Amino acid sequence: MTLNVLPVPVDRWRAACEDAAAQGARLRCLYAVEGERGPELRALLGLPDEERLLTASFAGAPVDSVLEVFPAVDWDEREAHDLYGIRFAGHEPLRALVEHPSQPDRWMTPVHGHGTHQVAVGPIHAGVIESGHFRFHVVGERILRLDLRLFYKHRGLQRAAEGRTLEDGIAYAQRACAACAVASSVAYAQAAEAVLGLAPNAALRRARTLLCELERLYNHLNDLSAICAGIGFAPGAMAFAALKERAQRLNARLSGHRFLFDTVTIAASPPQLDERAAHADRDEVRALRAAAAAGWRELLFAASVQDRLAGVGVLTADDAIALGAVGPVARAAGVRRDARAEGDPRLWYGALAPTQPVTASGDVAARAELRAVELEQTCEIIDDLLARPPERPDTRPAGRPQPIGIGRVESPRGETVCVIEASGRTLRRLHLRTGSYANWPVLAHVVPGNLLPDFPLINKSFELCYACADR
Repeated sequence: MTLNVLPVPVDRWRAACEDAAAQGARLRCLYAVEGERGPELRALLGLPDEERLLTASFAGAPVDSVLEVFPAVDWDEREAHDLYGIRFAGHEPLRALVEHPSQPDRWMTPVHGHGTHQVAVGPIHAGVIESGHFRFHVVGERILRLDLRLFYKHRGLQRAAEGRTLEDGIAYAQRACAACAVASSVAYAQAAEAVLGLAPNAALRRARTLLCELERLYNHLNDLSAICAGIGFAPGAMAFAALKERAQRLNARLSGHRFLFDTVTIAASPPQLDERAAHADRDEVRALRAAAAAGWRELLFAASVQDRLAGVGVLTADDAIALGAVGPVARAAGVRRDARAEGDPRLWYGALAPTQPVTASGDVAARAELRAVELEQTCEIIDDLLARPPERPDTRPAGRPQPIGIGRVESPRGETVCVIEASGRTLRRLHLRTGSYANWPVLAHVVPGNLLPDFPLINKSFELCYACADR
């Protein structure tokens, strides 16, 4: 799709966003960068017939917030304020996000009333997850409000990548999150190749699609295991955890790495398989598919499990659209958004249609079922790709080099967007907005009204990456 870069005066920032919204635009990301004369704003908006990148130079005065135009922009504006000092008029109060002030009212929502109290969870947790703090405002066990505090280990990956070659920059995108390493790497590679005026050949499209689906396979198995763990159903948790382990061993055989690290490079992507190995791996994928389907049937017929999942953590379709929910979270609420189904010629999805649960109720039950249904689809795609004779992945010229490129990939958690700016083969700016980043505010929205003991279950049904906020 065509990328249209549109500079706008800063005093026309909101008007330009309103114009795009009136044309059916959806927010991909908003962010700030350091320009030659100070901070600059960027907003990538997806329209029916183009990707539009609005740019504006910030002169120090407040910029009109576009929160009312695109409610999903809340975190984006708060991050731009904390990292670059840009003030957004109309975004009140503009609470801290990346910055961690000691004063509670600078980052938490005040909650008052008889019997209200706070419950603090984290940032240190019992498992091996990254740091994240949840501050619950409750009456009894009923949650009134949840304030999230992430960004504990902000690594500055995007700024560290500046000045590197396009080829070296991919390592910074990949390491934003291990569980989404392929999605972030492919999105970066797409953006870099757009800058270079290159397009993948058929073999490279298939290779990258295979890697994306292998990543989805082990993540969805992990998420079903986590949902079972969230209700203390050990048989389901252990069964799907074992299948996830098998999927990661398959990854290691195919690529040399359980998390598929270093499988995506600019203008080429290993692995290249011989036919004998491909046939053996198809057998394993089919076995995983059958075992996952059998495990899901066991969950469907376990009444105590289904009773625990239904009606918990409900996200309505209207709220999913307004808040910019992506991935399984959005599709389980009835919003048929899937970047794989948009016909991007840089991958190999053909006429793939987004899946939905039988009842798109937007609760934990629907999010679990959505993953079970997608596992069937993912295994079918992997089987088809492994059945094709191996070819040499490569790129071909596809137009003139451009200073800005974008990539969009459907990660296991939803749409990941990468925007890079370059000068020749030198990376000048990098911005990565992952599916987890998009869905964290959605998680905070669905929790109020539920019981405090339900939060671990709701959280696991989203199963978002903490590291994506530490980029």
